[in-house]
Order: sequence, then C-alpha cells, then structure tokens
Amino acid sequence: MNSISKFDTFLNTQCKDCFLRTYLRLFDKFNLSDSQRDDFIKFFHSTLEKDKHALGSEIQRELNRKLSLTLNINNLFADEKAKSNSMAQELYNDWKPRVFAAKNPFEVALKLSIAGNIMDYGASNNFDVNNSITRVMLAKFAIDHSKQLQNRIKEAKSILYIGDNAGEIVFDKLFIETINHPNVTYVVRGGAVLNDATLTDAKDTDMYSVAKVIDNGFDAPSTVLSKCSPEFINTYKSAELIIAKGQGNLEGLINEDDSRIFFLLMVKCDVIANLLNVAKGSFIVYNPN
Repeated sequence: MNSISKFDTFLNTQCKDCFLRTYLRLFDKFNLSDSQRDDFIKFFHSTLEKDKHALGSEIQRELNRKLSLTLNINNLFADEKAKSNSMAQELYNDWKPRVFAAKNPFEVALKLSIAGNIMDYGASNNFDVNNSITRVMLAKFAIDHSKQLQNRIKEAKSILYIGDNAGEIVFDKLFIETINHPNVTYVVRGGAVLNDATLTDAKDTDMYSVAKVIDNGFDAPSTVLSKCSPEFINTYKSAELIIAKGQGNLEGLINEDDSRIFFLLMVKCDVIANLLNVAKGSFIVYNPN
C-alpha cells in the first residue's frame, strides 16, 4: 500500500505558477486592460504573501472573487461549464446503455466517473475527455481500493457524494445511477468558483433525479470544513460513507484521516503525484483506512 503523507498547506512554487496560468488565460478571455491586469497581479502576489499557510483552494477563492469583482461577472467560467455539461451529456447518452450491458457495470461506471475528472478548465484549457476515457478503461488504478468502495456502498445506510467540476457531474450521475443506492446526497460548491459544479449545474444535468442535492455553503474549489454551512456539516457528520471527487476535495479532506472517505480522482499535477507516491496522470481510488 502507498504511504500517504499529510498534505502541506504551504503553497509551493508549482502551485503559484499553476494559479497564475489560470488567471493569465482569463486575462485573454475577457480582454482585460493593462491597468486591470497590473492591479490583479499586485493583488495576486500580495494575497499569496499574506496567506502563506492557507489552503490553495482558499487562495483560489480570493483570486476568483477579485477578478469577478473587477469584471462584474459572477461566473467567470459560465461558457466553459455549459460546454462541459453539454459534451458530457452526449457521452452519457452513449455510455449509459454500455455501462448497464457491461459484465461489471460498477467498474465501468466508476472508471467513467474518474475519467470525467479531466474536465477541469481551472487547471487547463486543453483536455481530451475521450482520450481519458480510453486510458482509464485500459489502465489499472495506481491506488485501487475499488473493491472496498463497492463493499462499503452495499453496507452504508447513507452516502455523501462530494462533486467537483461541471461536466464531470454528469459522469457522477451515471455512477450514482449504477450503484442504485436509496440514500445518496450529492454536494456542489456554495457559489461560482472556477469551473466547479454548483446548484445550477446540478439542475441543468438533472442530478436531482438520482440524489438529494445540497451545496456546501462555501465558494471555494474544495471542501473546507471550517467554512462550510451547518446543513452540510450535519450531513457530513452523519454520513456512513463519503465519496470525494477530484484534487480540490483531496486537498481539503486528506488531513482528516477519515476512514469513511474514498477519494476518486485523476492526478493532474506533480504536487498531488508526489503526495500520493504515484505518477502524474494516474487514476486513483483511495481510502485512508
């Protein structure tokens, strides 16, 4: 079994560079003026210096809010999110009958859900979800606790499923349909941040038809328990099983060392690869039991 270290909240150079690339892309998308760019870059550096020991997701929240206010645009990734949901819906229509006809529907739906984690405009504008599906179907999980997950799903009276990105939410929906559990609560972010899924995305993708849907009460691209709403915390504490999608939720919850949590993700950066002791690009089903 891989030895997983505690996640260091200190932002290293790789994280800072990744954050900056995200906003440089947004500068071009929204055609910011030179003065707007200069103002944001100053805010960027001062925020990273001031909040050295904050979670990366909390830093991203502040940066996202700053640019949103500068542009007077609440949802900076609205177009990308709509495109992701539409693209994923087409794949859902193609894959749903194939999942239910498969020899092992659970495995196929699980792999599709993790492949959907590539749909992350906050990390990159360039991703190929079809390629990710092909790769995950042929690959072995670098950390594979999928059998334990399947058994725990059968045993659990309640499941809390914490979502990540728009588009990806559609693959989560197919996985939830496949496990066919009577008590699943699906969680989205408390407000628009990067391309993370919100209540609007849950409505647009009809997630309400397969699960109870709530938001976590906080507009960061992660689950920061100290900032989440009482409704979410109560549901979190009472859940018998927790499924957490993506690197953001891993960052927020890995240090909880909670045996109820299964992390499902594609490893997109060297920081998380080093944390998990796996190769970048790996697919992960990890339970800190």
